[in-house]
Amino acid sequence: MRRVITKRELRAALVSSKGKRRVLVPTMGALHAGHAELLRRARDLAGEDGYVVVSIFLNPVQFDNASDLDTYPQHREDDAQLCEDCGTDVLFTPTAQEMYCPDRSMVVEETQLSQTLCGAKRPGHFAGVCLVVAKLFNMVQPTDAVFGKKDFQQLAILRRMVRDLDYPITLHGVPTVRESNGLAISSRNERLSPEQRTLAPGLYAALQQGAASYAAGQSVRETLAEVEKLVQAIPGTRIDYVEMVHAGTLQPLGAEVRQEKPALLAAAVWFGDVRLIDHVEIL
Repeated sequence: MRRVITKRELRAALVSSKGKRRVLVPTMGALHAGHAELLRRARDLAGEDGYVVVSIFLNPVQFDNASDLDTYPQHREDDAQLCEDCGTDVLFTPTAQEMYCPDRSMVVEETQLSQTLCGAKRPGHFAGVCLVVAKLFNMVQPTDAVFGKKDFQQLAILRRMVRDLDYPITLHGVPTVRESNGLAISSRNERLSPEQRTLAPGLYAALQQGAASYAAGQSVRETLAEVEKLVQAIPGTRIDYVEMVHAGTLQPLGAEVRQEKPALLAAAVWFGDVRLIDHVEIL
């Protein structure tokens, strides 16, 4: 595995991959079992002759909360070892100064899919995501890119960006990886206390119960009320949002709608000062 920091080094490392399948996995570090699934998928897609390129960059532009950026876990050497173990060919770990000019003035903003769910609660977040991913696409020029479905809205927005900006790239979504108790594996889980780690699986359980009730004929309004009640019963939690949207458009479903599919039941919940997101697709 070749480790590079600058854009010039990245270009040099990719010279020998010209004409071959080139698979990008963008990350922010603090890699875990969920990331390992992304890396293994990328290796399978690239095959023996292709290249897997992993970026680790804690992108300051997508954080709307400075303290969230400051407390984001970083494990650089462990991350590098995981990348190597999973068959990465090139690991790109730029600094913010390398990625962004001090007087940068360009933005990449999606205006439909980003208006609900996390996009409504975190102004500017997805514009920051789109900007850094667009830059990585331009730098790496991948044939494919791999993202986790855990960030369902993010993947939908990036698919729209690829479509609307005519990137010749195929995006691949990898299902959410969960702990045995159902908790979605996330870098943010490291910041949960032992008690919160015990309680956090209740979020997914609440979403599963709500999805089952909706599939059985319950209305959107009743389903959201049921999920909110279940989450509020978890000690120490604060709901950021619980919403049901169309899984394709990400637009809210009407309160009295019943059994419209495909639907997405999604939530963001604070456990102390840690914000966890999760969802259930209803197909």
